[in-house]
Amino acid sequence: MRGPHNIWRLIRTGATFERTGAMKVALEAVEAPPRLRLVARIMGWPFKWLGYKGDPNLPPVTRAITALGPAYIKFGQVLSTRPDVVGQELADQLRVLQDKLPPFPTAIALRTVEEELGRPVSTIFSEFSEPVAAASIAQVHSAILAETGERVAVKVLRPGIERAFRRDLDAFHFAAGMIERLSPASRRLRPTDVVKHFEGVVLGELDLRLEASAASQFGANTAGDAGFTVPQPIWAYSGRQVMTLDWAEGLPMGDAAAIRAAGHDVVALSERVLQLFLSHALRDGYFHADMHQGNLKVAANGNIIAYDFGIMGQIDEYTRRVYAEILMGFIKRDYRRVAEVHFEAGYVPADRDVNEFALALRAVGEPIFGMNATQISMARLLAYLFEVTERFGMQTRTELILLQRTMVVVEGVARSLNPAINMWEAAQPVVETYIRGALGPRAALHDLMRTIQVLHQFGPRLPGLLQAALERQADPQPAPESPRRLHRVALSLAGLALLGSGIAIGCVI
Repeated sequence: MRGPHNIWRLIRTGATFERTGAMKVALEAVEAPPRLRLVARIMGWPFKWLGYKGDPNLPPVTRAITALGPAYIKFGQVLSTRPDVVGQELADQLRVLQDKLPPFPTAIALRTVEEELGRPVSTIFSEFSEPVAAASIAQVHSAILAETGERVAVKVLRPGIERAFRRDLDAFHFAAGMIERLSPASRRLRPTDVVKHFEGVVLGELDLRLEASAASQFGANTAGDAGFTVPQPIWAYSGRQVMTLDWAEGLPMGDAAAIRAAGHDVVALSERVLQLFLSHALRDGYFHADMHQGNLKVAANGNIIAYDFGIMGQIDEYTRRVYAEILMGFIKRDYRRVAEVHFEAGYVPADRDVNEFALALRAVGEPIFGMNATQISMARLLAYLFEVTERFGMQTRTELILLQRTMVVVEGVARSLNPAINMWEAAQPVVETYIRGALGPRAALHDLMRTIQVLHQFGPRLPGLLQAALERQADPQPAPESPRRLHRVALSLAGLALLGSGIAIGCVI
């Protein structure tokens, strides 16, 4: 229920950040303006005693986020990949949210497996370990199949996780509605639509059958990608709350020191992880949308292993072409073309000036060139980009939320391996290859053939559709009653009904 009771949840959020000491740390990490810091502290301090205590052994922000629940943990996972936004120290502290959260008892996991698969665990697995990783939604156990002796990973949902998520999402919906009502300027960002999108994504993670299907599809799409591995699900031992898949052995992507010590080329890995993401998004329109360090490993042979397919992104072919043109425009520093693409796609209102927008985009892009990542403050860059979108009336594109969010996360992963990576140089080969295939003569011929196929399919119906349209134009139907007229009629009928009720009551009396 999205009622005022959610105010209590939001108050406790601020109170928890105050009680754990996270409010001050978080505001300083994102370089919040002094006025915002003052307002946040004044509003949070009186309710400090209402906040959750959290685990005192954890750093302040991690302590607050884990105390608040899984939806907040998801947000913390994103921040853990962005040391350039929140600082290296805070990013390192938040990294435990990726796969090192407190596990739930193995006995509960075993009971869930038996209930879900309808068989005793001993008949399926000859060995079932304690948790080897625990995240916000599920935890993973190592097991050996009784029939084949093959080592597998068994993922089990946390008990009560769906209820916990729905509670947080309810509060997010309430907050988004209040923001839109209290701040009309925020409506262009469509906070309610953003929360709805997030809700759909998260609730999809709570059915492991869908994740197994995603892993299967993603594996088929990327089978030919060199240096990339996707563990495949074992359908016979998977269900809504349990998923069994191939075991993936490797070093955690977040442990750059161990990767270097193993002799892997961290510069090549940083470029490959970025190029793989762009390849999947542009080439396939289907990409891993939760590519933080906790969901990536480096195999002994140097392959990047991806797992945890609960959040996958999809974009249609037209959007992929628009996105590629925007990226290529930035790469070539052709800000006029970047601006034109935004207007052509309808991302910027047509009444705005394309030349002014191009100049604003130049101010966003130029600081990146000629500098390595260590010299760029992404926090300031993102803040200025937000100002540009607000000034030109750009609305949030919910269909691009996952793409934009994942791009931010993947860049953060790449920088954790190679802080000096130039994102644009690494992206250029992939984007150029896609554009040659999607915007060249061969693509034009492909589009023409698809158009002919559609015309062929609907050809027999075209005469009838044309005749019906001409008949409607020649013999127009009477205009429907206007809403205002219908409103007046409804009020009149309501008045007569009330009058009749009054007369009837008077007669009874």
